Amino acid sequence: MSRTMVETAVVLLSGGMDSATALAMTIKEGHRVISLTFDYGQRHRKEIDAANGVAKHFRVADHRVASIDLEAIGGSALTDRRIAVPRKRSLEAIGQGVPITYVPARNSIFLSYALALAESNGAEAIVIAANSIDYSGYVDCRPEFYAAFQEVARLGTQRGVDGDVIEIRTPLIRMSKADIVRRGEELGVPWALTWSCYLGGAKACGVCDSCQLRLKGFREAGVKDPLTYASRRGRAANA
Repeated sequence: MSRTMVETAVVLLSGGMDSATALAMTIKEGHRVISLTFDYGQRHRKEIDAANGVAKHFRVADHRVASIDLEAIGGSALTDRRIAVPRKRSLEAIGQGVPITYVPARNSIFLSYALALAESNGAEAIVIAANSIDYSGYVDCRPEFYAAFQEVARLGTQRGVDGDVIEIRTPLIRMSKADIVRRGEELGVPWALTWSCYLGGAKACGVCDSCQLRLKGFREAGVKDPLTYASRRGRAANA
């Protein structure tokens, strides 16, 4: 396959702080970007709106939203509204074990779509903002999972069989949330446009696992998070 002068990368863009930073890093490296967001039956659309806003901010010319019905599969508080989202867990408890907000095989499904998109559009890489340091204990955020999926890309695509393997990149995998905030600050990530909360309220809740990890990152980085939080605990942590 002939190569263009500018490398193309498919960037998975959820609308959260991590994926926005990964997108900014990819653009900074000079790649042409195809950003990919999933409407997968999650509890709310605020993260999809956030992804659209972030893509527009960075002037991504090719931003796509793919619809997948993971609500029909269930098994997660993020896709089944009958299951309560955990709140007010301690930071020590977060990351210990797999929480009910884990969506079964979500990253495997997302990466498969991204792999098809990359192959059909001649992209050299897929970028996903997985993190295995300050995270919620999801099994599909571990480095060994991405090493295994790299083999899927090599063995399960025509490109891979022909020796033109699409690279799976995880630039944030070893970064803490504070590291991500610092890097995002350097790159001008529009934090106010991002959304991390598992709930879809007018304000971020401040007490779900995702909000607490976000707040921890901003606090440790010494950067003020521009989002407002519904919980007094959230506002105190963000002060």
